[in-house]
Amino acid sequence: MRTIRIGKHEVDYGDRPILIAGPCAIEDESDTLRLAERIAALGATKQYFYVFKASYTKDNRSSSNSYRGPGLDEGLRILMRVKSEVGCPVLSDIHAVTEVASAAEVLDVIQVPAFLSRQTSILEAVAHSGRAVNLKKGQFLSPNAAGLAVEKLRSVGGKDILLTERGTTFGYNDLVVDFRSLAKMRAFGCPVIFDVTHSLQRPTGLGDRSGGEPDLAEAMARAAAAVPCDGIFLETHPDPATAKSDAASMLPFERLSSLLEDTRRFFALARESRSASERL
Repeated sequence: MRTIRIGKHEVDYGDRPILIAGPCAIEDESDTLRLAERIAALGATKQYFYVFKASYTKDNRSSSNSYRGPGLDEGLRILMRVKSEVGCPVLSDIHAVTEVASAAEVLDVIQVPAFLSRQTSILEAVAHSGRAVNLKKGQFLSPNAAGLAVEKLRSVGGKDILLTERGTTFGYNDLVVDFRSLAKMRAFGCPVIFDVTHSLQRPTGLGDRSGGEPDLAEAMARAAAAVPCDGIFLETHPDPATAKSDAASMLPFERLSSLLEDTRRFFALARESRSASERL
């Protein structure tokens, strides 16, 4: 059994993959609640351990004119409603040491953004919070360097750590995924999550904002599950074209159920193959 504690749940991620899903940023409060409910209600979601994600602040926008979210206090209030009314754990990213204490009062998983994945003071503060941590591997980090960031968390008592692959910088305005990194990072002893939609981004590919290729989401999710990894992260929206953040890369909600069903089969095949190999 391979387990991690997320909120009040002891999650056996060796048996059931983890799903981290939601919109890029919190927009309207009622829409956020409704989307969390709709994801939770999908039959396919029940085959995963579901964590709702939405950012209360987007602090790494390409342009100063980009939408940044409702902010710490209002965003956490909305996520608390999701947690209590939908009944699922919640995740958001923090951006500074000063946010950690407030975030830990609400969040079940505190996410360290990719651009901050080497910031020692932030990693230490998040580890000290006692909450589960989702460490996004920086676009500039090798798998081994991501392992050093995991060790920073562990060196100050961090225990429940998820490590998320979200693509590697490939020249200008593009990312590429080296699926070897999933296997390499699983050797660090924490669940490895594949970020489907951010891996398909084209950073600042649209000039003042990022582009993306969400039509490839299903293929990328299947490939990651087959490696295997231990779960998937994706951003979804009922109407991505109208989204205030990451509109070009989010998965339309109408495609989510089929992606989850299809990907779950690949998770199952990978687990069966691993079990058969262990019996030989």
